[in-house]
Amino acid sequence: HTKRKESVSKVACNENLFLFLLFLLFFQDDNWGETTTAVTGTSELSISQEEVVGLGKEIQDRTQGFRRYLPLAVGSCVGLLVLATPLVFLLLPVVMWPDRLQACGAACEGLFLSISFKILILLVAVWALFLRPSRACLPRVCVYRAFLTTLTLLLTMSYWLFYGVRILDDEDYHGIVQFAVSLVDSQLFVHYLAVVLLELRHLRPCYSVCVIRSTDGETRHYNIGQLSVQRAALTILEYYYRDFPLHNPALLSASKHRTAKHLAGLKVYNPSNGNQSRPMVTPATKRKDNAHSELYYEEADYERRVRKRRARLVVAVEEAFTHVRRMKKEDENAAPSDIMDVREAALAVFPSMARSLQKYLRTTRRQHCHSMESIQKHLAFCLVNNMSPKAFLEAYLAPGPTLLYGPERWMADQWTLISEASVTSGIKEGTEFLLKCLDFSLAVTVKGIPYIRLTEEYIDPKSHKFILLLQSETSV
Repeated sequence: HTKRKESVSKVACNENLFLFLLFLLFFQDDNWGETTTAVTGTSELSISQEEVVGLGKEIQDRTQGFRRYLPLAVGSCVGLLVLATPLVFLLLPVVMWPDRLQACGAACEGLFLSISFKILILLVAVWALFLRPSRACLPRVCVYRAFLTTLTLLLTMSYWLFYGVRILDDEDYHGIVQFAVSLVDSQLFVHYLAVVLLELRHLRPCYSVCVIRSTDGETRHYNIGQLSVQRAALTILEYYYRDFPLHNPALLSASKHRTAKHLAGLKVYNPSNGNQSRPMVTPATKRKDNAHSELYYEEADYERRVRKRRARLVVAVEEAFTHVRRMKKEDENAAPSDIMDVREAALAVFPSMARSLQKYLRTTRRQHCHSMESIQKHLAFCLVNNMSPKAFLEAYLAPGPTLLYGPERWMADQWTLISEASVTSGIKEGTEFLLKCLDFSLAVTVKGIPYIRLTEEYIDPKSHKFILLLQSETSV
């Protein structure tokens, strides 16, 4: 009887579930996906969105730190193995069976001197090439560095195998020393190969890259050598911080404002009306006719205001520097206790030019690029080095390169490399990739430098000579 009740209850549950699925299938709203609301619980195990973002950033920082220091750790271990192996080859027979070795005299002493200087040279060369601070964290491992590390390990292991099979039981110590010297020579040749692959191969220009900033269209062209995509991206970013002016989003607000005004003059029609055959969006005739005039007068008025602010700034700075020179001459005749420090002089004359400088920077939309502390520091630097007012103004009259400003302005650790090709493959003709930052991106296009065929044409020196015939009738 109980089993029958259980089967009946199961059948009833199945029927209810089937009816519920039919209701969802035939009576659901078409816009259910747009109106669905997700409700999260507030239990002790729930995590907020900010905590999730912070946890992801912490994991990313740990991963970047691991990827940054792992190559350094592997390289240090390989370097210690390379430098310690020749010394172990020399000391191991002396420690294990010193009575069986044959004395080699002055020949071994000369080889000892040779191997000592070679190891010292190798140590300095490894320090100069590999033990340098990392410039960036690349997405993939450098192929040439991995190849050189593998080649060094294979070379060392091969010498160890040959040493254990053939050399270790040899009683001729002179042969053991020569074997160690040959190992150091092989390591020096591997280091020479590393210099060629890592430092010399990419110095010859092979490609011309065009770099375009997405927001304002700022463009630069560079010649680079045979590099992988990620190494080319690193080189381009180094050029970017040196050559490109600082990205200023405030300069784009004027064009956005004109676009908004243009869109405000558009007439929108409803396409659902079947009798209406006019287009959906047509510009107002008056707005269309006056768009170029408005742009012309806006730019002319902006240039006029910039010139006016610049003239006032130049006059204010020249007067301030003249006042500083006058104070400097008075301090030469004053007592040592009354002499004003350069920092104090900069603070004293800064208010006389602060208002004009602030108005000029606001007009040119660069007020966020210069803080009051940086301006005062630059003023003190110019006063200490006895610079002219023009030298002081040069940093504010024209936008400088990105490295001129603080790191908080250019987000050095926020770049992302987007490439269809593998980032470890070499660049070639037509390669394109994108370097994406927080506010903008750099589009990079690679073109090959053409092969130049230069010929020589000989010109006879006698062909340049001519004869001037003078006649008595002429006035010459």
